[in-house]
Amino acid sequence: MDEITVHSPATVANVVCGFDCLGFALSEPFDVMTLRKIEQKTIRIKHHDDFGLPTHPGKNVAGAVLGSILDNIDADFGFDIEITKRIKPGSGIGSSAASAAGAAVAANILLGDRFSKSALVEFARNGEAVACGSRIADNVSACIFGGFTLVRATEPVADVISLDHPTLFAAVIHPQIEIKTADARAVMPREFPLTTAVRQWGNVGALVAGLAKGDYDLIARSLEDFVAEPYRKNLIPHYDELKTAGLQAGALGGGISGSGPSVFMLARTREIAGNVVNAMNRVYDKTEIAVNCYVSDVEKNGVRIARDVIHGQ
Repeated sequence: MDEITVHSPATVANVVCGFDCLGFALSEPFDVMTLRKIEQKTIRIKHHDDFGLPTHPGKNVAGAVLGSILDNIDADFGFDIEITKRIKPGSGIGSSAASAAGAAVAANILLGDRFSKSALVEFARNGEAVACGSRIADNVSACIFGGFTLVRATEPVADVISLDHPTLFAAVIHPQIEIKTADARAVMPREFPLTTAVRQWGNVGALVAGLAKGDYDLIARSLEDFVAEPYRKNLIPHYDELKTAGLQAGALGGGISGSGPSVFMLARTREIAGNVVNAMNRVYDKTEIAVNCYVSDVEKNGVRIARDVIHGQ
């Protein structure tokens, strides 16, 4: 096979209490990426979108990932990649991760599935470093593995764990403002009191248990964040009102997606998720802030070949 087209999904990172270690994949929106092997030892990148992203391989997220893979195998060929981004950069729902993970998975297919999913996460982290200066793993892990994932350790990545979970739907609202990941990290303290850390650990453990047991009430009680939300919420206009509206409409809970500005809420049914996103949208109807809204399943398979699911390792 010399050419492949994949759909690379948006993702929610942190999942409220799991800062830099929890994530899940969304079925909507997703990027479309076509990768071809070429005889020349180079990487050519073409974007079919209006986001003005760089096409130099060293400055492009997908290009950095492909370059690291070609270097790893000492390849005597190159890649041509065409990208249609449907996930807006800076949205907080894993735009850079979709580019990075999609490139890694597509290249692996063309190379005969020689790398494990965990190895693909390591390659994809090189793209995240280009995007935000840090080799974060939560978004790309969820994008590659699908479903809910927990990253136990990151230097290097060890134990990306796929988590069992009940049927859940996500209501996502993306106010059209920009929050850079570096800025969102800068507003957070470098150290936290032990009591805060203990409360956070308890919520992470309880959330994982709630997902595994299908205990919606435990999931709802565990969706509390004492580490990032108290500081980052001030970057998102009307955040408290937005979250209250979602909870009153029936959401289990939710919070900031990644570093924002998108906000997500989890719900038991698609109908409730639709009600939740409508309630959150009404908060911004009273402002001049434009928004994009999504109601999404949890994407169980991660990056996939156009219509056919990738099973991988």
